[in-house]
Amino acid sequence: MTETVFELFEAAARRVPEGGCLCAPPMAGRPYHPDGVEIGYGEARERVAALGALYRAAGYGRGHRVALLLENRPDFHLHWWALNALGCAIVPINPAYRLEEMVYLLDHSEAALVVSVPERLSDVEAAVAGSAAPPPVVDAAALPARLPAPRAVAGGGAPGANDEAALLYTSGTTGRPKGCILTNRYFLNAGRWYREAGGMMALEEGCERLLNPLPLHHANALAIGSMAMLNAAGCIVMADRFHPRSWWADVAATKATIIHYLGIMPPLLLSLPPGPEDRAHAVRFGAGAGIDPKHHAAFEARFGFPLIEGWGMTEVAMPTWSSVEPRRADTRAFGRPLSGCEVRVVDDEDREVPPETPGELTLRMIGDDPRRGLFSGYLKDAQATAEAWRGGWFHTGDVVTQAADGMLCFVDRKKNIIRRSGENIAAAEVEAVLQADGRVAQAAVIAVPDELRQEEVMACIVPAQDTAGDVDAATALQDLCLERLAYYKAPGYLLFLDTLPVTSTQKVQKVSLFPADVDPRRVAGCHDLRERKRAR
Repeated sequence: MTETVFELFEAAARRVPEGGCLCAPPMAGRPYHPDGVEIGYGEARERVAALGALYRAAGYGRGHRVALLLENRPDFHLHWWALNALGCAIVPINPAYRLEEMVYLLDHSEAALVVSVPERLSDVEAAVAGSAAPPPVVDAAALPARLPAPRAVAGGGAPGANDEAALLYTSGTTGRPKGCILTNRYFLNAGRWYREAGGMMALEEGCERLLNPLPLHHANALAIGSMAMLNAAGCIVMADRFHPRSWWADVAATKATIIHYLGIMPPLLLSLPPGPEDRAHAVRFGAGAGIDPKHHAAFEARFGFPLIEGWGMTEVAMPTWSSVEPRRADTRAFGRPLSGCEVRVVDDEDREVPPETPGELTLRMIGDDPRRGLFSGYLKDAQATAEAWRGGWFHTGDVVTQAADGMLCFVDRKKNIIRRSGENIAAAEVEAVLQADGRVAQAAVIAVPDELRQEEVMACIVPAQDTAGDVDAATALQDLCLERLAYYKAPGYLLFLDTLPVTSTQKVQKVSLFPADVDPRRVAGCHDLRERKRAR
């Protein structure tokens, strides 16, 4: 029985040693693989074995975490599988992280080693210099003959299903990102669900090639797409990011049979002029989440394949897919729970609501252990873990409806989270940066609609005394955020106000900032700073 991610890879390599395993499309000007690259399972197996020997000789094993800043490059998977074979967990580093964010991740995760692409070595070394217990750093393109030894001694025994395989950081409502502990069982479960979805998502053994433009520090690419391909002995195709104008060229060049998407991608592709490349591909289906229903039918008619909506999050992977008809593509339906998972839609008192009534989506695994195959908890945060799992059900923070036949449909989010181009942004994290500045008396960060990126970050600021609320002050505060946070977290809009509505306990009432019929972006004095973010 397969117990680890490495064993899943090994099984695929034995079945299709000549098959494609890892692929990156060609891209002029890219510092790595400008002509594209393809690595077969046989070659990947040899390279993983060599890396594993290097890590093993240095003393890495169960209980160690290794941080990887390897972007969306084939090396990421090779290092992960080599480390997984030894029982080590990986800590993917978001390449967009600024210094303070990277220092926090290294300290919180207690990473024993950092492996970085050469272009980012100076950034990693600066972060390590500010770390409480600095881990050694190595260049992935020039690994030493012997790696630096880890500080702690590795645990004994063979790796198993319940061992930590990755620590993924996800934004929460309390500011700092939380570290989600994900076991081998979690990853195997994610791959099983994808293959089980069937219907329009049926996978053909050894034949699929999944192009995913999403980053490997996200569960979508790391746990859902990658595990699906290992499960079906398919090829993991990585793009550095989504490029609308070259998308179909990348699809054709990599011979993709599956694509992953976010809701922002279909309208951008539909906005391009029609051309022969619209159908010059081998894609059988797209899998993703968040498409606007008004784009769904138009996309499928023009490009010739279905977009299958699902629902997921880092903590639970993707336990639903709308892969069989009726998909209800004119709604935000995202399917029914797959095997082993059960859901309840509840009110604020955790009471189940009637069908078609909006409520919070909660879920658990069937059996004695409701967490089996889902995330194991938030690292060093037992309180947040207990709160998320109150009553024995994982509370997702998403508001949905469930039809009498079980179909789930997305409505909104309860959490104080902003969703921009697939990135979860904690309003509290941005507020903390702004509030610490002497020019700010009060700050409230909210989500506002964005036609391309789903949502954008907006900061409502009460300036400190003698601070002008003008465009220079607005850009200065945005620059502060850009210096301390990943660029996508910085406010795209900034509005100075005289006061913020507060409760009797002085907590800002964000729902009362603007009347329901008012678009905050159109309020007089709102500074549109989006172009300054895009230039980063």
